[in-house]
Amino acid sequence: MELNGADIVTRVLADEGVEHVFGYPGGAVLYIYDAIYKQDKFKHILVRHEQAAVHAADAYSRSSNKVGVCLVTSGPGVTNAVTGIATAYMDSIPMVIISGQVPTHAIGEDAFQECDTVGITRPCVKHNFLVRDVKDLADTLRKAFYIARTGRPGPVLVDIPKDISFAHCKYTPAKSEPVMRSYAPVVKGHQGQIKKAVQMLLQAERPMIYTGGGVILSDASPELHQFVRMIGAPCTNTLMGLGAYPATDKQFVGMPGMHGTYEANMAMQHCDVLIAVGARFDDRVIGNPKHFAQNPRKIIHIDIDPSSISKRVKVDVPIVGNVKDVLTELMAQYQAAAAETRPNTEALAKWWQQVEVWRSKECMKFADSTELIKPQSVVQKLWEVTGGDAFITSDVGQHQMWAAQYYGFDKPRRWINSGGLGTMGVGLPYAMGVQMANPDATVACITGEGSIQMNIQELSTCRQYHLTPKIICLNNRFLGMVRQWQQIDYSSRYSESYMDALPDFVKLAEAYGHVGMRIEKPADVDGALREAFKLKDRLVFMDFITDQSENVWPMVKAGKGLTEMLLGSEDL
Repeated sequence: MELNGADIVTRVLADEGVEHVFGYPGGAVLYIYDAIYKQDKFKHILVRHEQAAVHAADAYSRSSNKVGVCLVTSGPGVTNAVTGIATAYMDSIPMVIISGQVPTHAIGEDAFQECDTVGITRPCVKHNFLVRDVKDLADTLRKAFYIARTGRPGPVLVDIPKDISFAHCKYTPAKSEPVMRSYAPVVKGHQGQIKKAVQMLLQAERPMIYTGGGVILSDASPELHQFVRMIGAPCTNTLMGLGAYPATDKQFVGMPGMHGTYEANMAMQHCDVLIAVGARFDDRVIGNPKHFAQNPRKIIHIDIDPSSISKRVKVDVPIVGNVKDVLTELMAQYQAAAAETRPNTEALAKWWQQVEVWRSKECMKFADSTELIKPQSVVQKLWEVTGGDAFITSDVGQHQMWAAQYYGFDKPRRWINSGGLGTMGVGLPYAMGVQMANPDATVACITGEGSIQMNIQELSTCRQYHLTPKIICLNNRFLGMVRQWQQIDYSSRYSESYMDALPDFVKLAEAYGHVGMRIEKPADVDGALREAFKLKDRLVFMDFITDQSENVWPMVKAGKGLTEMLLGSEDL
């Protein structure tokens, strides 16, 4: 069968099981858009900005474990998409970005809407391709999907010149997965290393389990739950790993790091054996590496990416492999070994006594008010109203941390946020992607008045496709996290962090055809949330006017160690 390049693109997407493509048309991709018009295997979602297309595809993947797909044109279409691509890259999200390019004969000639897409995106993709022959197009796209979803996942870009999408060649459906000599990710862990880890865990007196986004990416939450129960140790989930282990379980000690719990940070610092599962010891989690290394401890590190192991913290037992497979084998060996070498249950009981002393500080307590709306209480009430079972997207800033701290995630893939890159503006397009992937689910976007304005045009996309997330805007009239740092580190010099020309969000939401609410009194929070979630077929924008002075506590300042925490304003 002979097809043109554009038809080959749509055929491969259909063969890969793609159901939704987020995109924005332009000259270099018009042949592809014409082919999309003629097919019915997948649906195209027209966003209002290319950045939102990538964010939506990103969240589609995060919430479903499918490969997200987006389509953009050449030049500004690609450059607008770069922030979304970098966001997905930092959080290891499997995604395929298809970009248009000027015709091959015009490449390098400074043609209209030309840019070096491969060069620009090289630092923020897992891999990228420029297709120069239509005969290579189908195989290149299949390789892109294969690379994106295997090993350590990530975004892969395929740049297609306009003449390639018009040229014709014979199309043959794939008979098997691509084989690439230079790409063969390790899945199974080394047996000898796993054996060492088992012996280390059996001898541990103060074990600690530290898990990250890798657990969620490999769908290993059931295995993690079983492993935590088997070891009997405290467990902490990073910002990207929230929901991998249930927040309501007694062995969960909260999130670690800069805005983590006192008990999680103290346990991370004072354990004698730390097992890191799909986490990368980043700066927001362990703080100062030299301070972290002060306490002697043995470290076991499980990760599919060998380059992540011993990158920031030297580990004793590295295990390269897929988290799900490694945990399964680790538990089998542990059970067999534990029959001969009993774990030290007495020492473990003493360790838990210490953890409970740290937990008794109740570091997440805050002073509620009958006069001003406290942002923490809005998140707590949201958890109550949704039964703790909603998909929660967030933007980046104080509201992101309050969402992570006070909405207890018991299931994986329910918490959708930008971790590594910390990208403002993701919340609304993330909610769009989540709802496309989970059409019957309850979806809420927790945002701030600063972040929401970065991609607020997507309210139009929501209107067009009848998307109905509930937007919880914690409006403190400041760039909150910037203001908090300026208060603590810059003697309250609030340079350019005050938002003094805000729109009327209620009228703005209504102008886009949605429902708007403004909530100013604490007594009205519960009723507003319940009313909004009853409106299942409408997008509701809730503008909560919150306490401007509220800060995110606890806090580990930049350059400080995990145990050098500020628990509240009294520590300033």
